[in-house]
Amino acid sequence: MTEGKFKTSFEQLTGNPPFPWQAKLYEHFIAGPDSLPSRCDIPTGLGKTSVIAIWLLAREVCPSLPRRLVYVVNRRTVVDQTTNEVERYKVFRPDLAVSTLRGQFADNREWSADPSRTAVICGTVDMIGSRLLFSGYGVGFKGKPLHAGFLGQDSLIIHDEAHLEPAFQDLLMAIQKEQREGRFPDRHPLRVMELSATSRGKEIASEAAQPFRLTPADHENEVVKQRIHASKKLHLIPQTEPKPGNQLAKIAINKFKDSGKAVLIFTRTIDDVKAIVDALDKAKLRYDQLIGPMRGLERNRLTDPHDAKGSRIFARFLAPPKADAPESEQSKISPEEGTVYLVCTSAGEVGVNISADHLVCDLSTFESMAQRFGRVNRFGLNDDTEIYIVHPTKFEDKAPDPQRKKTLALLEELSGDASPDALSRLDAKARAEAFAPLPIILATSDILFDAWSMTSIRDKMPGRPPVEPYLHGIREYEPPETQVAWREEVGVIVGNRLKEYLPEDLEDLLDEYPLKPHELLGDRSDRVHRELVRLAERFPGTPTWIIDESGKVTPIPLDRLAEKSGKELIERKTVLLPHNVGGLTRQGMLDGSFPPETKLNDQANAIKNDVADIMVGASRRLRIWDGDPAFDLKTDGMRRILRIDFPPPEDDEDADRPSWHWFEQPLPKENSKNAQQPVLLDVHVSDVVKHTREIVGNLQLDDWIKKAIVLAAILHDLGKKREIWQHSIGRPARLADIWFGKSGRRWKPRDISGYRHEFGSLIDLQSLPEFLSLDNDSKNLVLHLVATHHGQGRPHFTPAQTVDPDFSTPSCEAITVEVPCRFARLQRKFGRWGLAYIESLLRAADWAASAAPSEFFSEEAK
Repeated sequence: MTEGKFKTSFEQLTGNPPFPWQAKLYEHFIAGPDSLPSRCDIPTGLGKTSVIAIWLLAREVCPSLPRRLVYVVNRRTVVDQTTNEVERYKVFRPDLAVSTLRGQFADNREWSADPSRTAVICGTVDMIGSRLLFSGYGVGFKGKPLHAGFLGQDSLIIHDEAHLEPAFQDLLMAIQKEQREGRFPDRHPLRVMELSATSRGKEIASEAAQPFRLTPADHENEVVKQRIHASKKLHLIPQTEPKPGNQLAKIAINKFKDSGKAVLIFTRTIDDVKAIVDALDKAKLRYDQLIGPMRGLERNRLTDPHDAKGSRIFARFLAPPKADAPESEQSKISPEEGTVYLVCTSAGEVGVNISADHLVCDLSTFESMAQRFGRVNRFGLNDDTEIYIVHPTKFEDKAPDPQRKKTLALLEELSGDASPDALSRLDAKARAEAFAPLPIILATSDILFDAWSMTSIRDKMPGRPPVEPYLHGIREYEPPETQVAWREEVGVIVGNRLKEYLPEDLEDLLDEYPLKPHELLGDRSDRVHRELVRLAERFPGTPTWIIDESGKVTPIPLDRLAEKSGKELIERKTVLLPHNVGGLTRQGMLDGSFPPETKLNDQANAIKNDVADIMVGASRRLRIWDGDPAFDLKTDGMRRILRIDFPPPEDDEDADRPSWHWFEQPLPKENSKNAQQPVLLDVHVSDVVKHTREIVGNLQLDDWIKKAIVLAAILHDLGKKREIWQHSIGRPARLADIWFGKSGRRWKPRDISGYRHEFGSLIDLQSLPEFLSLDNDSKNLVLHLVATHHGQGRPHFTPAQTVDPDFSTPSCEAITVEVPCRFARLQRKFGRWGLAYIESLLRAADWAASAAPSEFFSEEAK
């Protein structure tokens, strides 16, 4: 692609002509993977996220570049905005898969449904980091290897605002090194690019490792000059009240209430947020909030100009769409007029593409202040922007106060000029010393990577610690946090008879119907505990589920959590509450005094605590009872993923057993209209083989590996040819002579104890000529792929899963003991992420075949 064509294509994708640095970075990309800079230091407001567009255009010229780009940033709002930006690229590049691991495009499967497809995945540090370590938050154990394999192979991970998450950056570098130089090198190792507007000023080991920065031509570019020299007049105001919230509110109101401007207010604490909004309410001024302890659904709606329920006030802080922008990019919300305020905690600091006219804030550490300054007069369009900072006159000795004191000294050096250019001229070492203290960064090891990769061991395992401290480090001055969500099933699946009518463990239930980001809110554990105490006073005896980092679910009465020791039980956990206990405000925040959800017939004021079934983007789910008169209408075109048959009333054993059906909406490309008709086993296997050949045919893999994957597809479901398995899917007696691969919509599943059809397949294929003719490497790979295509065998099957009623115990035991040995051998051969990646190619094909069968069974045709 010539320079002229790049500029044209770049402007087509992004809507803007490229800056000189963007054209220069494109040259690095098209020179090949080894020419990619490991670090880019680009000032805020100059389009850092355009790195995604540059990679996409460069891949058209240089297909050896990583197939997937993973964009990571530590703020959820930025993930959503980045995804919305990249989604517009699909107008011009329809084959591009775009997914985010939260927000509107959460779990749309575009990135994992076809592993050969060029894809962009956006996510937070928690979402991406936990998946890379085989421990994906909100991912069932079956999906953890798939996510690790696809994120950790043939991917470029761009870590935006890397200076804010030094522990995660170190983790990425450790994984990159392990994949290249460790005991088990990977065949398609990931690459890491650090992206920052506010570098910590790390020393550079060599000239070759120097970060990519603005070019001389950028400093002559009129738009760049306008932005880095943007007028921002700085006022430093000593704190005169015990807490800064009241003083911040007074300044914001007295200075700007009649200005007609958009005013941003930043503060470090929720208590100060409350003081500020109380003052704004009293003054009858218009405001909105963007703070950390908001539920995902309300945060998404607040920041999305394309959501009709979004905020007119927040829309005022967004750049207006270009006049020639397509209709899909036009806002559905008219920005509020007059003076408006946006009150933020750190949730609004990083990367959020907003620009205020004025800023009022308290004092934070230097990197935080630089981010705040970047959210005001971002594009240099105003010449009267003012920034007011209320700062302490005395500082404590404990972190982060010493760093805040150093930040204040640096701000005093600016002499009232807070432009990006003025900030960049401050001494680099002094800036770095004013950053928030580095967390304690835990060292990883090959032994830890081994332990995390054993995903079929679901219980606690010695030597396998939680991954969260490795993602963020240990910040001793920051309190632990807790997540909260509301689900109807918490109040329904209760009592001593739970195990009698629940076909799955609670962990399996949440694997099938996982908590999604729009359902969750997070806050400090002490504040969550305080609100739970208030809820328990109003609703004694309420059941709750506590979910730990590994996905283990523990039912605990709310009264127990409300005890003084209950705070420790919820630290770094998720609390799942029944939907009818209340505790959620209209702004999406936890408040134990708030009443239960209101009826939805009052749409303007309705509050819905359980939003698991709310359609987010293309994702739709539904839980529905047998007796619903619109059952068939509501579930038309949906695929049932779970059915729970409850016991009849104790006083009427002959009554019908009520059933609760859980459905999901297949993707648009799936044959959803007939998604619940039965499928013959031979048809399903043929479909899986077809998809497998298509996937591996588009990938750069050794021929023997491709052949092994295809043969595994042919053999993977042999174990379904068992009466016990056919009984389990509810095959009717009238069809007893037919082998099915997928059940019918109305078939009633039955319990089959622990039998796994994958294990049965391992037994059956041992004697087949097409398997026996393979070399040892191919045999090992075929056996492993068959064993793991539903998440088992990493590294083992449980004892209950290694019983096959058609075969003797000794023959089963011989196969059982070989499974973990083979897992270890193959990890040595392909690497941890490399083996997970190969497994997931077959799993993606199996999923695609299940989602869109080529043919359905018809009794009439029979």
